[in-house]
Amino acid sequence: MDELIRTNNAVVLSLAQSLLKDAGIAHLLADQNMSIMEGSIGLFPRRLLVDSDEITQARRLMVDAGLGDELWDG
Repeated sequence: MDELIRTNNAVVLSLAQSLLKDAGIAHLLADQNMSIMEGSIGLFPRRLLVDSDEITQARRLMVDAGLGDELWDG
């Protein structure tokens, strides 16, 4: 799996997940349980992961939806 987005912004993650689901692109939200260890203060970013064979389509989908600035380039 490849990292698509890394952010603390729950709204961005929710929108991105909804777009991916509607497009039929398999994805996984990683690090969502880190809030237990950090005390729910949003210190650690969550990572939205996509299957490697669908990363190009997922990135294009995010750009088309106006989320291009949120894409992870690391």
